[in-house]
Amino acid sequence: MKRGFVIALAGASLVLAACSTGATPSDGASGGTDSSPPGSSVIDLKVPRTTGPNGEEPTPVTDLTLTNEEIAKLRAGKYSAAMLWNTSSAFVSAVQSGAQAEFDRLGIKVSSTAGANFDAGLQANQIQSAMAKKPSVILSTPVDSTSAAAPFRPAVDAGTKLVFLSNVPDGYTRGKEYASIVTDDLYQMGNQAAVALGEAMHGKGKVGVLFYDAKYYVTNQRDAVFKQTLETKYPDIEVVAQQGFTDPNTAEGIASAMLTQHPDLGGIYTSWAGPAAGVLSALRSTSNTTTKVVTLDLDDQIVVDMATGGQTIAVVADKAWELGKGMADAAAYALLGKEPPAFAVAGVLTISKDNVPQGYRDSLHADVPDAVRKVLK
Repeated sequence: MKRGFVIALAGASLVLAACSTGATPSDGASGGTDSSPPGSSVIDLKVPRTTGPNGEEPTPVTDLTLTNEEIAKLRAGKYSAAMLWNTSSAFVSAVQSGAQAEFDRLGIKVSSTAGANFDAGLQANQIQSAMAKKPSVILSTPVDSTSAAAPFRPAVDAGTKLVFLSNVPDGYTRGKEYASIVTDDLYQMGNQAAVALGEAMHGKGKVGVLFYDAKYYVTNQRDAVFKQTLETKYPDIEVVAQQGFTDPNTAEGIASAMLTQHPDLGGIYTSWAGPAAGVLSALRSTSNTTTKVVTLDLDDQIVVDMATGGQTIAVVADKAWELGKGMADAAAYALLGKEPPAFAVAGVLTISKDNVPQGYRDSLHADVPDAVRKVLK
């Protein structure tokens, strides 16, 4: 999920960036900290399991299987695919690589790929260009769910099968306008982060939480599960400060305020790696060497801190390559007239200082980048 975050265009797409695509929300910010936040906050949602944006039950992407006969039918169909992402990043590259490998196996030709740099207008143009090649399927992450409905409409009208990563254009109905949504196992993302921090703190102490303060099911579920798991599994750990943000660039200031009010914080959680970098900066500026940090999504800068004995104790990431393969399989189901799952999820892993190379392989199907390799011991 890799990040070097840029300006996103709407609340929903901001969080999608948080879900591994690398946006930098900057449309507003919250200030200060609140030790007794209102129960209506998105961080206080009760999340018993991962569900989709409309409450869909999850299906593991590994459950999507194709028989030899079905593969032969796909190969004979001379189908083609376009892959149109909201940005370009290591995460997106891994998703695209997983989809490409599966399309190659199924004999589906990839006719075009593009990344929109979080520009909804550019993505609209890219959809138009892709449709000129008449793709059978489109895999995509809409930049902005609000404005995406119109640009994708020609694809819907042409009968092109649409499979989306995490975000869906407003007003689109599964089985009518699109075939499936694929994302990470949101419950496990939050749960594993809580366990990593709880164990690192030996089950006791004080924690601060920086969460994404907008209604979007991806980060809302991940953040809420982190808090509820921490409170349930580690009763001797107290969340003494929690603060929402909409702009990750404000994370450093929020973390500094938390540390001023609670200098004995044992740990801090952030929704994804962008704001986590701000938290680490706040720790350095206050000469704090004891507060532990856990966050979501694989990011080279954060991994370097973890690998060099910094205060990041774990990063929880999704299996991005697996996401792409699952998207391609969902598209194949739709082409075959099989009903793909409404909502499919990929696996999750916790990356610590001890398993960084394996983490990159499992998440991105990639080797450790040079910047990280140089600091590994």
